[in-house]
Amino acid sequence: MDHMSPLRRDVAMAVAVFAGGLALLAGGAYVHRGQAAPLLAVPLAVACPGVALRRRRPVAALVLGVAAIAGDIAVGPSLGTVLVFTDNLYAATLYGPYRLARWLLALTSVLAVVVGAVAGVVARDWGALAVGGVQAGLVLITPALTALIVRQHRDQTIAERAHAVQLARLAELDRQAAVTTERTRMARELHDIIANHFSAVAIQSAAVVSRQDLDARSVREVLESIRENSVRGMAEMRTMIGLLRAEADEPETTRHRLSDAPDLVERSRQAGMDVRLSVTGTPRELPPSIELAGFRILQESLTNALKHGTGRTDVAVEYRHGEIVLTVENPCASESAGLPGSGTGLVGMTERATLVGGTFTAGRSGRSSRPGEPVPADDGDRVWRVVATLVVESQPFEARLISAEDAR
Repeated sequence: MDHMSPLRRDVAMAVAVFAGGLALLAGGAYVHRGQAAPLLAVPLAVACPGVALRRRRPVAALVLGVAAIAGDIAVGPSLGTVLVFTDNLYAATLYGPYRLARWLLALTSVLAVVVGAVAGVVARDWGALAVGGVQAGLVLITPALTALIVRQHRDQTIAERAHAVQLARLAELDRQAAVTTERTRMARELHDIIANHFSAVAIQSAAVVSRQDLDARSVREVLESIRENSVRGMAEMRTMIGLLRAEADEPETTRHRLSDAPDLVERSRQAGMDVRLSVTGTPRELPPSIELAGFRILQESLTNALKHGTGRTDVAVEYRHGEIVLTVENPCASESAGLPGSGTGLVGMTERATLVGGTFTAGRSGRSSRPGEPVPADDGDRVWRVVATLVVESQPFEARLISAEDAR
């Protein structure tokens, strides 16, 4: 029945319940007062449609159930109709208005006490009062109370699910805000760098045009400088595709370079950190976007090590052919600092590495990068490791000067 719609399942259940009620009547499951058994099938037939309407029209199902149980008590009662009535009462409490559910619980509690008292007075026996009260409670209070508990759990589940969705949306908004902030910052930096390149081109071009006394060698040197600035500017312009430059009140410093890593390390030492810097390979001039990305990643990694580490940090800068690999390792503190904005720095570093065609990973590592030092037994899996690989692209094109022979 899993593939059936809820309405079809309820209709099938109503048919099955009606058949079961007829079987109970045939078996004699009713109070015998000399009445004909087919007469008791009428209240049963009235109550069973309420099973089919339990989800779509719970109040109507309750009305049918009340009418059926009243007629059944008058001519019976019978076990089948009583059981169907409990389902009508359960459905009205679970699927009906919340105010109706509270009223039904209160009303059934009062009715159970009244029925027990009437049974005791009529039978003139305290035992009959107890038995009548328990039976009325099972028929009236139990379905309403069970449905109310299920309803509260269902509503709580829905509320928690909605809360989880809201938290996920807030986390996504925080991530998008961090990405936007980092891209805006990079756009401002790259804008100023490109402006420097093309300002130099404009100044040098104006000098060549205004000066009539320059010899061929001087003109050639100026043109080579113009070509170099143009090529670098075009390379940086490719990095700016997709970025929006936001307005800022205060310009930021844009001359940070990866070669300034020793200055970063020295400032971290002044802040009380034990930092060791290792540079391998041959340092060389890099595109400004790579310089900025590497500098910012090292800066953010050292800041995170200061916030969440024990003070000991290893920094490695490796110059390879066609790429730069930055590695920062630090043991994690026993307790998290719990500072606001945790996590946004990783998003920013990932964005910087991705936008220049590189990769970024961060996570716990089971080893230390310091040669000759063993890993403490309690810190083997508490070393935080950041690895950024920045791809150094070649120049987008190679220009050559046209000689007099080529021009012929």
